Amino acid sequence: MTIRLLIHLMHKMGHMRDHLRWLLVLAEEENVTAAAARLHLSQPTVSRALARLERELGSTLFDRHGRRIALNDAGRIYLEQVRRADLALATGAQRLRDSRDRVRLVRLGFLHSFGTWLVPEIIQTTRRKDPGLRCELIQDASDAISRRVAEGRLDLGIVSPRPAQSGLVWRRLLHQRVCAALPQDHPYATRSSIRIADLRDERMIAMAPGFGVRQVLDDVCAAAGFAPDIAYECQELSTVAGLVAAGAGAGLLPDEAEPRHPSGLTLVPLDDADAGRDIGLVWSRKHPLSHAATLVRDCTDEVSSLRR
Repeated sequence: MTIRLLIHLMHKMGHMRDHLRWLLVLAEEENVTAAAARLHLSQPTVSRALARLERELGSTLFDRHGRRIALNDAGRIYLEQVRRADLALATGAQRLRDSRDRVRLVRLGFLHSFGTWLVPEIIQTTRRKDPGLRCELIQDASDAISRRVAEGRLDLGIVSPRPAQSGLVWRRLLHQRVCAALPQDHPYATRSSIRIADLRDERMIAMAPGFGVRQVLDDVCAAAGFAPDIAYECQELSTVAGLVAAGAGAGLLPDEAEPRHPSGLTLVPLDDADAGRDIGLVWSRKHPLSHAATLVRDCTDEVSSLRR
C-alpha cells in the first residue's frame, strides 16, 4: 500500500468520524443549542441532521422535553454501536499514522516520586526492546496527569491513587505502603508503628491537593475522625522530607526500597488500614494507543511484575 493511498484513507476515515461525532456530542449535551455551540455549527444544521438520521433509521432516537432532549431506548441502542464504530475508526486512523509516520515517540506522564525508581526502570526495559523509541516525560500531580491523558495530550500516565475521571483505563501496577515521617527526636520516632490518630495534634507537612500522598493523608485522617492541621503544602516529596527533618512538623512519605531522605528524619509504619497507595497506569478509552505506546505499556507491566 502506497503512502499516498494511506493518506487518502486517513482523510476518508476522518470524514466518517466527523459524520458520527455530532451525534455523540448531542447525546452528551442533551441540548441542541449547546451541542451546536460545541460543534461550531448552527442549531438548524444539527436539528436537520438529527431529523434526517431519524428518517433514515425509521425511529426517533431522542425524547423531546421543551429545549431539552434525552436518549430513548432506541437511541441508546444505536449510540452504543456509534461509539464502537467511532473507536474502531480512531484505532484504524492511529494504525495508519503509525504506518505513515513510524511513530516512535511516547508521551509519558508520572508523579515526581516515581522519577527516581519506577520510571527509569520502565525506560531501561523499553530501550532494550526498542532502542530507537523516545519518551517525552512529563511530571505533575496525579489529577493533572490523569486529565491530560483523558484529553489525549499524554499517551500514558503513572498515577496514584486511582483517578476518578471517566474515560480512562486503569491498570494497577503496585501497592506501596505509606509511613509517618517524623523528626528523629520526636517522641514517637522509636516506635515500631503508630496510627494516624497519634498525630492528631501535630502540624503536618503535606503535599498540595491533587497529589497522591496528599489524598492518602486526607483519607486516613478522615477515617480517624479529624482534619489534619496543615502547616506547609509542598510540590515535591523531597521538600516534605526536608521540612520534617528540620523539625517543622510531621508528614507522610512512601516506604521506598532505597529511600534518599535527609538525616534527621525517621519513617514509622502506620497501622491504619488505608495507609498505602495503589500505583497504576492509565490511558484513554477514546484515544487509541500507538504501537510505541503499547510497547511502553507492556514494558510497564513487565517492570511491575518483577517488583511484586
